[in-house]
Amino acid sequence: MLGIRFIKFDAMTYVIHYKKGRVAREGRGLAFYYYEPSSSIAAIPLGSNDVPFIFNETTLDYQTVSIQGQISYRVSDAKKLAEVLDFTVDAAGSYKKDESEKLTQRISNEAQTATAALVHAMPLKDTLRAAKAIEEKIFAGLKGSVAVNALGLEVLAVNVLAVRGTPEMERALEAETREGIQQNADQAIYTRRNFAVVEERKIKESELNTEIAVEEKKKQIVEKKMETEILTAENNKKLREMKIRADIAIETERQKLVETRVQNTRKEADAQGYTIETLLKPYRNMDWKTLAAIGKEFNSNSQIAMAFRLLAENAEKIGTLNITPELLDSLTKPNT
Repeated sequence: MLGIRFIKFDAMTYVIHYKKGRVAREGRGLAFYYYEPSSSIAAIPLGSNDVPFIFNETTLDYQTVSIQGQISYRVSDAKKLAEVLDFTVDAAGSYKKDESEKLTQRISNEAQTATAALVHAMPLKDTLRAAKAIEEKIFAGLKGSVAVNALGLEVLAVNVLAVRGTPEMERALEAETREGIQQNADQAIYTRRNFAVVEERKIKESELNTEIAVEEKKKQIVEKKMETEILTAENNKKLREMKIRADIAIETERQKLVETRVQNTRKEADAQGYTIETLLKPYRNMDWKTLAAIGKEFNSNSQIAMAFRLLAENAEKIGTLNITPELLDSLTKPNT
């Protein structure tokens, strides 16, 4: 009615209401009536946004790489952005111009400029592994960019999702890496086998040294045993010689003893013979009957025995002799 309109914005939109070329009101999430013929309204979104990018750059060794990532940003100074880009809305709240593409393009350009400065100074292999360094370089470049600061933007984060070379170069690098890995594997196998050979040689040497030590020990034992046997034989020989000498000495002493004993016995026998001869000299010429009669043991039995002997000696002179058992019994009985 009569050009008076009502418009309302959410809290994530910064609103600047221009009336006759001057700022009538500004702020977040405003709702107000305005006179359309003399008013112009700019609505700047304050929420964070993501800008995806894909850059194709050339490395130091003239190889093409593709860098893919994303930049997150938000509007920190809406008035600056409103002065640079057109965010005017109509009565329905729709933008009269789409400036978002221009905004993202400027951010991408600044990011690509920072990326190129780094990638052009690195060879391909280093570039493929430099995602983190590229992130830091883009983030620093955007932070220090005059254009970004003039737009009133704050860079929240930079993420590099992939750094890839051309398919042919990737296959070549894969082949090179595969060959390198295979060479490392072959080297590892060779090293392991060589280590096994060295260890086996050490084991063989140790076994040989052990056998040599054992044989040397056996030789020492045999030599020691032979020395012991020789010493034992010599000692035994000496002992035998000593025993023989001792036996000879004993036999010599025994011979001397026997000789002395024989001499003493002979002397004793001579003395006894002399004594007996002296004692028997008075009886030498005596008759045996007389000797028997003067003997200490001469009794009735001795007399009977003597009588029988005389009978026997004169048997040819005796005609008949009767000896009865009673006579023999009475003769043989001891005297009571």
